[in-house]
Amino acid sequence: MARFDGRAAIVTGAGGAIGGAIARRLASEGASLALTDLDEELVNTRARELTGEFGGDVVTTFGDLSTQEVADGIVAACRERFGRVDVLVNNAGGGVIRPTLEHTEETLQATLDRNIWTAMRTTLAALPAMRDAGYGRIVFVGADSVRNGLDRHAVYNAAKGGVHAFARGLAREYARDGITVNTVAPSATNTPELREIVAKTPEVGEAFTRVIPIGRPAELEEVASAVAYLASHEASFITGQVLGVNGGSTMN
Repeated sequence: MARFDGRAAIVTGAGGAIGGAIARRLASEGASLALTDLDEELVNTRARELTGEFGGDVVTTFGDLSTQEVADGIVAACRERFGRVDVLVNNAGGGVIRPTLEHTEETLQATLDRNIWTAMRTTLAALPAMRDAGYGRIVFVGADSVRNGLDRHAVYNAAKGGVHAFARGLAREYARDGITVNTVAPSATNTPELREIVAKTPEVGEAFTRVIPIGRPAELEEVASAVAYLASHEASFITGQVLGVNGGSTMN
């Protein structure tokens, strides 16, 4: 029996590289999936790929998760199709990485909206169903840069640091309701976006990996496997934790 047979999981930001890898890992282990992304075409393509490969049931929505309407929509779609919400992976995010004083009002707001507001909105929408069921796994995709202060990441870290703090507070508040809440904090990860940064500005890419003792970015599957573990029943006694998938860049 696969770890997620009979479970329904929401993955936000599923059209992107990390979100897609997470969705694929959960699908490969039997999960029914509710996928959402800002980009309708990307998320629908992802759903077709996963259905074709694994034959599972996938429902999709799209839109800006920093708005309550869109966040409520993915939870409603999951409950309508599967009758339950067992797992929520708050992966949607991304920010404008630049020197702090070069940020504008628009880039500041965008970084906050994409990270802390998307995570809060979707979690608030999903929590009642999990509490009523007496079971839930919430996994936030945070950032190792929150802990190591990576260059040019101050504003991004403010947003992701809020995600880390929100997760810890929820973990304590809902521990007796059968809901665990944890964060996976990747270092630089081998996504198309990172490869583009390295190609355009090698010195910035080198700075991102210089702090990683293993000497390379994380692979998508390495991040996805950590998320899948914390989202599973096997991790039932783990809550309020930050799991670094970081090649040693931050050591507890």
